[in-house]
Amino acid sequence: MDLQVSASRSPAPLACKLPLYGKAAPFLPMSRAEMDRLGWDACDIVLVTGDAYVDHPSFGMAIIGRLLESQGFRVGIIAQPDWQSAEPFKALGRPRLFFGVTGGNLDSMVNRYTADRRLRSDDAYTAGGEGGARPDRCTIVYTQRCREAYKDVPIILGGIEASLRRIAHYDYWSDKVRRSILADAKADLLLYGNAERAVVEVASRLAAGEAPHELDSVRGVALFRRVPEHYTELPADDLDSADEAAARKGGETVIRLPAYDEVKDDKEAYARASRVLHREANPGNARPLVQRHGDRDLWLNPPPIPLSSEEMDAVYDLPYARAPHPSYGDAKIPAWDMIKFSVTIMRGCFGGCTFCSITEHEGRVIQNRSEGSILREIELIRDKTPGFTGVISDVGGPTANMYRMACKDPKIEAACRLPSCVFPDICPNLNTSHDDLIRLYRKVREVEGVKKVMVASGVRYDLAVRSPEYVEELVTHHVGGRLKIAPEHTERGPLDLMMKPGIGTYDRFKEMFDAAAKKAGKKYYLIPYFIAAHPGTTDEDMMNLAVWLKKNDYRADQVQTFLPSPMATATTMYHTEINPLQGVRRGGSEPVDAIKGMRQRRLHKAFLRYHDPENWPLLREALRAMGRADLIGPRPDQLIPLSQPPGTGSGKAGGKVGGQLRPMRHPGAPRFTTKGVPLRK
Repeated sequence: MDLQVSASRSPAPLACKLPLYGKAAPFLPMSRAEMDRLGWDACDIVLVTGDAYVDHPSFGMAIIGRLLESQGFRVGIIAQPDWQSAEPFKALGRPRLFFGVTGGNLDSMVNRYTADRRLRSDDAYTAGGEGGARPDRCTIVYTQRCREAYKDVPIILGGIEASLRRIAHYDYWSDKVRRSILADAKADLLLYGNAERAVVEVASRLAAGEAPHELDSVRGVALFRRVPEHYTELPADDLDSADEAAARKGGETVIRLPAYDEVKDDKEAYARASRVLHREANPGNARPLVQRHGDRDLWLNPPPIPLSSEEMDAVYDLPYARAPHPSYGDAKIPAWDMIKFSVTIMRGCFGGCTFCSITEHEGRVIQNRSEGSILREIELIRDKTPGFTGVISDVGGPTANMYRMACKDPKIEAACRLPSCVFPDICPNLNTSHDDLIRLYRKVREVEGVKKVMVASGVRYDLAVRSPEYVEELVTHHVGGRLKIAPEHTERGPLDLMMKPGIGTYDRFKEMFDAAAKKAGKKYYLIPYFIAAHPGTTDEDMMNLAVWLKKNDYRADQVQTFLPSPMATATTMYHTEINPLQGVRRGGSEPVDAIKGMRQRRLHKAFLRYHDPENWPLLREALRAMGRADLIGPRPDQLIPLSQPPGTGSGKAGGKVGGQLRPMRHPGAPRFTTKGVPLRK
């Protein structure tokens, strides 16, 4: 297989083979004793991860490890090492080729801190579920310890923490713009996005004797290098002018983002860099990006070409043990317990929601598994996963219902720079047929030993309303009493900045959902999610949302406060108070109000939990200041009562991070919880 793939041409197919050393390891080794049992004197590659090692395709290090194993490499794993010294990083000896470092399935800061910057006490990706098993910014810390352990071994960063911090980025927890994580970690290379093809090429070329700095042609790679003389540099100051200049000059071009020293102090420059990055995200037309960091240029090659169905199948059909490493004994790993009976059927999302980072990591082009591969995995769950009772807990992905959806014209898809296929309206070039997904659901239900198949991934309801047959299929067979849905808000102002459809689309879906439930003779309910304190949300917007909630008899058990995660467009809005969805030009950018003060953030959370007496003093004060004292009183159309129950009224907004709502008219129903969910849509 030709793995030396230029960034400017289509890659060779990704092929998975048997390990050169005979057969797959029961688990990738985590100790020298395991290496000895396998007959290894050394590892070719050692993967260091911030998560507990679960050998399952829902865990990134397992996918990368098993994929490299299939290419003939001996791969070991160091999971959640003690970072106080370099000794734990020597546990498997010196790797022959490189250390691969990842923070795990979540950014370590998102994992460790709440939206209010409070330290979390739990960690779903740790045995026992307790927090504290990884340091802040663990990718940086692990890289430093790897370097101390074996100074001359190349270090390659990957995973979502590295992917979403690949350029200069705003960091919410330090409230400042940080350099690319590649610069802070002092690693050799960074692989961003879905990196299967890239990591195989990198490993093979390093094994052939090339140096890390020579791997500048690999898609999805970031590294420090000089701009080649034959490239034409285009400024990021005016995107339209840059595109015209590129068309006139022809040849190879690179877009120069504002330098780190500029974006850390100039919010307009930061917004411009963010807009360019998101605009250059289509693998079909993206150009390389370069950003100055001190006296060096950080170079980002275009994003990876999406995997074909055959390649996705090859990745998910690898010989995973489908269990946590035996060294954890009987300790519970909450993330594993949550997904062990679920199946991923696709990757990517073309929704473009500005508060979400899924698209920035997995891309907008949907990558699908075949029906055969999905059915084989369900049979493996049935036959090999202890505790299986016949219920598949989820068949989905980043969203539940984008399976096999794509642009109708590959040429249009390759040329498009729009951030969303479904906002402000569904693109007429998008194939929104749910037929393939309906057929898959029916085949999954027919697998022997399967009693029930749930759909727990978030349903994109603006797509679902295009297919009444899908809604009926979903409600009749794949809902377990409640279905989570994410309208996020009711008011047009914040919805436009989120790039979400209006609440009227949710209303249409609810009508279809209720009708299908009635037809099936079921008592099912929608659980809508909403976000507090998103950029561009006013106090009046939150008040109107609270009134809508009460009118529709909903209470929020948990509330989701906006968390500015790295690289998200809404994070740029939060930091810069500029709308990067519009043109970013000096003095002519569209302003956005950011909710940064803790009192206002608490108020927005309190509106979502209007029913909690602890919030009533704060809400009364706010409503009076807004001139809406008419919403205070005992009538059904009023939001909160005039009097305070004894023993309540701290004025502190309640609510946990999450987003669950439950119908008020069914207070005794079991509550659905989102605690520990790694990514929500």
